[in-house]
Order: sequence, then structure tokens, then C-alpha cells
Amino acid sequence: MTGYTTGEVARLLGLSPAQIRSYTRAGFLAPARAARGELRFAFQDLVLLRAAKGLMAARIPAAKIRGSLRRLKQQLPRGRALSELRITAEGHRVVARDGALAWNPDSGQLVLDFDVATLAERAAPLARRQAAAARRVEDDLDAEQWFDLGLELEVSAPEDARDAYRRSLELDPHHADARVNLGRLLVESGRAEEAETHFRAVLADHPDHATAWYNLGIALEDRRRLNDAVKAYEQAIAADRRLADAYFNLARLYEQVGKRAAALRNLSKYRLLTER
Repeated sequence: MTGYTTGEVARLLGLSPAQIRSYTRAGFLAPARAARGELRFAFQDLVLLRAAKGLMAARIPAAKIRGSLRRLKQQLPRGRALSELRITAEGHRVVARDGALAWNPDSGQLVLDFDVATLAERAAPLARRQAAAARRVEDDLDAEQWFDLGLELEVSAPEDARDAYRRSLELDPHHADARVNLGRLLVESGRAEEAETHFRAVLADHPDHATAWYNLGIALEDRRRLNDAVKAYEQAIAADRRLADAYFNLARLYEQVGKRAAALRNLSKYRLLTER
């Protein structure tokens, strides 16, 4: 069973088990239950719990915290690294930032900055133990279970996450999400050429896979193939007209080559999608 126990979460975040149970009852967490009924929390739950702790310390009313974090839970990206996530305040709004994308779940007034990368570093030893335990029973795990483990390990133990995705693909070479996520982690580790082969394998099976096209664009940028990257981002947008980051990256590339009108057009579309 993957995930963090209540005791482990309490030690990582400096919360009491009673506080964790209270936050769980508030409805913005989604812990799983192990065989004996004990709660197991995902890393995403840790992010939300740390935010809740900070908001309580800033004397934000509990009702506002619950409403804000319930909405934030729905907006957090599944299958994407959360190491860039920040939860801050601008005036009376809670603002969540994931790379270039920013949004607000509309809470109360506070001034904080939660660094998820620091939390990931503290959680890393537990994550590596999870990976080691999975390898001891690897014959009992199917492709989807290895994929789920990869998702859980991405932020805290990216090397183990890559291994989990590879094991998923050994069992199911056509598991598109495992291949896309493996490719993304390879790009992040400076192995864009290897990543490109994974994105193209997904696109051979799923020509309209917007996320694969988008990540292919990033890999091609890293390889200095900017014209090919532009085409990949355009394909990503054709597959998903609401893929805001693809517009942003297109705008940046067009600006680099002096196509200011095209840059402004794509930047305008990006802003329309992200300014809510």
C-alpha cells in the first residue's frame, strides 16, 4: 500500500494526528485506506495539509480554509510534478502557482509562501522506502499499480519514479500516461533525446494526445529544434484549445524569432485562459 501514514504525516508537517483527522473530515483530502482501515495520504494531500496548517496559523477562518482548499484540491494537476507549486496570497485572494500557470481558489487574507520542494526533500526517505517495498513484491504489481507508484514518487524520489514508469511499460508498452510521464521526467533530468522517443511512441498510438505533443515541444526546445517545437505546440493546441501553457510557449518562441504579432496573439489567448 503506497502513501504516507497518519503518523508519518504528523512528523513531516508538525501536526497532531487529531488535527490531521479533522482536516480529513473537512473534505479537501482524499486519503486511501489500507487493508486494516488506516489512512494513507498521497503527496498531494501533504501539500494541502501544509497549506491548511499555514492558513490556520494566519488566523484565517476555518470555513474559508475548507472552501478554498476543497476548490484547490480539484484544481491540482494529477500526474504532474508539484515541485513548482506555491500557495501564496495577493490581497484577499489565495493564489496557487504551478510554473507559469497561476490561479486562485478564493480564500481569505494571508501572506505566506509554501515551498513544496522543501517538503518533498523531507518526504524523500519515506518515498524511497515505498519504492524498495514495491520492488520486493514486483511480481504482484500490474502496470497500473506501477504507474500509480510512479505518480506518488515523482516529487520526492524522481529516479524511483522513472523506474516505476519503466516497469509499468514493461508490462504494458502502450500505457500512454506512463510513457508521457517517463518522458517528462527524462526531459527534467536533461535527457531530451531519449524523452522524444517516448513522446513519439505515444503519438504513434494517439495522434491527438495533447499532453504528448506539448511535452514533445519542450523536449525539442531543449534540443534547440525550435521550428519543430513550434509545430509540436501547434499540434498540442489543435488537440486541446484550452492548453494555456502551449500558447505561452508559442508566444515566447515567436518573440525570439521576431514574429511579434504572432507572439502577441498567442500571449493574448494564454491570458484569456488564465485570468479568471
